[in-house]
Amino acid sequence: MLIPFRTRVKICGLTRPDDVQAAVQAGVDAIGLVMYPKSSRAVSIEQARALRAAVPAFVNVVVLFVNATVQEVQDTIRLVQPDLLQFHGDESPQYCASFGHRYMRAFRVGAPGLDTAEGLLQACQAYQSASAWLFDSYSDTYGGSGLVLDSSLLRSVQAACNTQALVLAGGLNPSSVAERIAAVRPYAVDVSSGVEVSPGVKSSQKIAQFMAAVRGV
Repeated sequence: MLIPFRTRVKICGLTRPDDVQAAVQAGVDAIGLVMYPKSSRAVSIEQARALRAAVPAFVNVVVLFVNATVQEVQDTIRLVQPDLLQFHGDESPQYCASFGHRYMRAFRVGAPGLDTAEGLLQACQAYQSASAWLFDSYSDTYGGSGLVLDSSLLRSVQAACNTQALVLAGGLNPSSVAERIAAVRPYAVDVSSGVEVSPGVKSSQKIAQFMAAVRGV
């Protein structure tokens, strides 16, 4: 397990240039663009390209897919030029690695098969080619639900010696993130609904409060 000198921050589900600028000015490490059409935070490739163009150097752009076709992923890589792919559905290790692009694999903690510490670790270890493992709460919406995951299910992952960088998501907000970081000690945290005023519309004030809470740990 990587122990961070500082906890990195990704804000996901951005849909507006103003929110990208607020996130960048607050000092985030990465922004996430949702390419899943059923999400209330989904953006088109054209929107993603425009948002990507607003991101300066040294801030990563992550694009999130849920069971996308190979062509959809390839088109996004070519046109949006993301720094990292995030797979949040039922994608196999072979599928995730097939694009020759750095990727992060998300696990919906509490889902069938991922509802024990041992089962979760076994699922994670199949994705050794991932640059990070992201742990989100289980819901029908594939993220952004605001539900908090049971961090005790991460204990086997935390204890293993061959883990990837651990990214904590699920129910984080300015009031809860410091406590969750202290409990889990993740490499990074990923927030979406916790800094919003409505789905896909971020609050610059909440973003700033979230960043301050992370830095204060």
